[in-house]
Amino acid sequence: MPIQSVGFVGGGRVARIMLEGWQRARALPDRVVVSDPIQDSLDALKSRFPSIEVRLGDNRAAAGEQLVFLGLHPPAFADSVPSLASVLRPDAIVVSLAPKVTIARLSGLLGGFDRIARVIPNAPSVVGSGFNPVAFGMALGERERDAVLDLLAPLGASPVVEEATLEAYAITAAMGPTYLWFQLYELRELGRSFGLSDDAASTAVEQMALGALDTMNAALTPAEVMDLVPVRPLAEFEPAVLEQYRARLGAVMERIRPA
Repeated sequence: MPIQSVGFVGGGRVARIMLEGWQRARALPDRVVVSDPIQDSLDALKSRFPSIEVRLGDNRAAAGEQLVFLGLHPPAFADSVPSLASVLRPDAIVVSLAPKVTIARLSGLLGGFDRIARVIPNAPSVVGSGFNPVAFGMALGERERDAVLDLLAPLGASPVVEEATLEAYAITAAMGPTYLWFQLYELRELGRSFGLSDDAASTAVEQMALGALDTMNAALTPAEVMDLVPVRPLAEFEPAVLEQYRARLGAVMERIRPA
């Protein structure tokens, strides 16, 4: 059951990330329709992906495709989703890309339509290195599930998980790069300022980050790993950083946790 037509209700960052990932992998679906209320967003997508169709403020057009991605913020679901129920194909699959709104809640907003999945995408999907956990509703059989996973495969890993864990994945995986990127960019700039070439600084930071992850996955305790380097110039700031992780991310989790 290959998926050949895709609709995006919402043409923001997530749509751009997924379209870019497919395009880089030469796996862009045959037909893509994107709706959004902002003309500039649609113009930017159409410029980057000329083969797609765009619809200004017409979510029903995007909802008529074989697979329908809901790229909406959770507060917008109640106002935007119910109008889609009457135009969904009986054999369509609806995939929510948002936290907080459960499959059961989404089915209710769609008047009982239950061919639903949820995905928590993350930004590295733009280069095919994503980690995009998927939870499937009970109405989707093996063929439909395989079709969704095949569509997502060019974007990176798509583990099938329990729906109750999706919000935790949103905090740790979807938002996770934002906790690290600014530090890695700064390290690269510092390497350049200390005399490394652009290529050397980039390679040093990349290999350091990959090696650090490999070390974390070795048969060592966290204390043993962090004791491997005798000099820790930022050690005195670590407790404050960890406190910010716990406070800020705990607060975000409470906001996106399903009611």
